[in-house]
Amino acid sequence: MERGIAAGESPPGTRAVFTELRSRLGAAFLGVGAKDAELDRLIGRIQALRAKTVDQGCTEQEALAAAGKVAELLDRYGLSLSELDLEQQACEGASVETGRRRTGPVDDCVPAVAAFFDCRVWGEKSAAGRLRYVFFGLPADVMAARYLYDLVERAFETETTRFRAGSSYMEAPSGLRRTLTNSFRIGLGRGITAKLDRLRQAREPGLRTSTGRDLVLAKADVVDAELAKLGLHLRARSRSSGRRVLRDAFEAGHGAGLGFEYTPGLAQG
Repeated sequence: MERGIAAGESPPGTRAVFTELRSRLGAAFLGVGAKDAELDRLIGRIQALRAKTVDQGCTEQEALAAAGKVAELLDRYGLSLSELDLEQQACEGASVETGRRRTGPVDDCVPAVAAFFDCRVWGEKSAAGRLRYVFFGLPADVMAARYLYDLVERAFETETTRFRAGSSYMEAPSGLRRTLTNSFRIGLGRGITAKLDRLRQAREPGLRTSTGRDLVLAKADVVDAELAKLGLHLRARSRSSGRRVLRDAFEAGHGAGLGFEYTPGLAQG
């Protein structure tokens, strides 16, 4: 409701009507409303972090530090939910337009981005033949996945520019530079994927409650059930093979990818 009012999709008077109805329905409904309000606040925080981009005066390091808060915010919220709370959340899909007609090394990171926030993802072509990705999952998870995808794209731009300014690229024959750049970007994608996978594995022990409930599996059940209702059956895409790579450039990119700074910790208080 609050998002609808802010977006101009609902009149401001909706809030007063909702408040009156809530008071009449009693304490049981108040519990649901409180969870909805908490979810709205969480999504609002993720949206605010996503809006804080490098182009708007935030350095990449600051943006990554801000994004690092998202993982713990989501985990903390998810662990506070009951099985019923999870099941009552409606899954959402959000598309990301790449503006490209062909896949590239950055696309190797997409499955890891989706998995990091318990989402499913698939690729499709727009009417204009351009590639886009659709992240599907619980609302806050989808918002977080889109944000992380933005950060990965920015890391590719920053690190590629830095590589091209280096001696190994500047001193290479002009006919070899394209292959050098592509080799670097392939290595970068592999490095970022490995880093996200490791960070995800490090988080997983904390996603199990004292009763043994596994938040990852609980979310997966909800998302898979929604996909089944929609009649969607996803098929894994194999990683592209046969790419020509130059070892030194690949290793440089891989090292840069492993240095991708995404810290999921968040200080308490």
